[in-house]
Amino acid sequence: MEEHAKRQELERLQLEWEIEQLVLEQSGPVHYLVLSAVFACMVLVFVLLFMSWKRSLRREEPEEENLNANEEDDVENEEGHHIQENIGRMLVERIQWPVQDLQAGCEWTTGLMDNYTVYFGHVLSNSFYPVLQRAIGVGSAFEGWSPREQDVVYRVLIPMTPPRGHSFHLELDSAGQRHVRNFRVRVQLECTCTREQQGENMLCFLHHPQEELRSNQDPSLLDTLCTDSYLDVHKTACWFYQLVRAIWPALPQSHNWHLTLLPSTRSCQFKVTNGRESFRIEMLFGVRRGDSDIFVSSQPGYAGTPSTLWTETYDVAEMKFFEHIARQAPPDSLHLRCLQLFTRLQLGIGFSTYTMKTIVMHLLNTVPVSQWCRRHFLRRLIDISDSLRLSLEAKRLNHFILGNRRLPEEISLPPDVHIAEPPNLFHRLAMDPHAHSQGIGEYLDLQRGLVAILKPED
Repeated sequence: MEEHAKRQELERLQLEWEIEQLVLEQSGPVHYLVLSAVFACMVLVFVLLFMSWKRSLRREEPEEENLNANEEDDVENEEGHHIQENIGRMLVERIQWPVQDLQAGCEWTTGLMDNYTVYFGHVLSNSFYPVLQRAIGVGSAFEGWSPREQDVVYRVLIPMTPPRGHSFHLELDSAGQRHVRNFRVRVQLECTCTREQQGENMLCFLHHPQEELRSNQDPSLLDTLCTDSYLDVHKTACWFYQLVRAIWPALPQSHNWHLTLLPSTRSCQFKVTNGRESFRIEMLFGVRRGDSDIFVSSQPGYAGTPSTLWTETYDVAEMKFFEHIARQAPPDSLHLRCLQLFTRLQLGIGFSTYTMKTIVMHLLNTVPVSQWCRRHFLRRLIDISDSLRLSLEAKRLNHFILGNRRLPEEISLPPDVHIAEPPNLFHRLAMDPHAHSQGIGEYLDLQRGLVAILKPED
């Protein structure tokens, strides 16, 4: 009977929630704070009802008369932890998680990239193309989460260093958009006369006649992958495609897998299948800024980005941050589940995956990692929702890496990145009232999806 009464009470709360939702829809998006409050109250009442029900069952059991106050407090605390654990367990079991084996996919991708790296070294050893280093796994899959059940993209970044006789010089594009940091990679020829005197089979591009160079030596990088002395992203991507296609038959994976190249102008994307499994892989290429974890890479920028602009990327630094969290997290930590849930909820709504990832990273940097386990699951979900709401209210969401002085010590940043003013990822909302109203509507949709998952079942 008590269980039946509890269900009736929860059904009444759900009905009140739906009525409140209709009122809010009619009165416009300006009441999104009220909607958030209703959501929080509903969840809180669910928790309180559950706790009250558990306590009522406990009161029916025989009680010893001589329990002192300290023992009662210990029992209450233990029971509270037990209730929170049960709530977290029920919520985790209720959510339909994607069936994925990201670790296996990452290991397979890493093995393929290692094989490619060996052959890159053989093929390019005496050329004047960029020297390709070992690929670094980046992005959601290598961080241990993905919002999608299928079509998971395994993204890798391949660092490039200049070939002999060349040097790279990064130049910040000051004329670009304020919220995006773009660079140009200027390629400069260096004197190699000393190498020639030491018996190396190379002519100096600076001090030998052009006719002799054309007759006896391959063209310089300036003549192959550059435009106006700057490394060209599109030309580099086309070169990568040719390399990947040419080397594939020599790899051991080619005996059992089929390679399909996918179109892209700023990266090299392909899919490999063997009839049962398939992996989609994206190879980005970039130049490291000094000895830091920041690169300028070929990842897509804003629409119409010139082919000589390389976007500053923080993928490696973010991947190292998740590795840092993983080393500290207890075995039952659900921080990746929280991130996965919210990025799945926002699919088709409008918030970018990077927005939700940024909010979770900020929380991971402030909330102790020990408080992301199952009994804190509900509290962390509410924290993420509240953080998004507050960011919308302020029309500001700070970038996580740029200007963040609370990052783990093992993440290395260039000085200008470390002291930079954090860009506002919600800059468009601050400039455009219509975009802000649209963002509020998207938040409402996200809340409805979250409540639909968290509300008690019949």
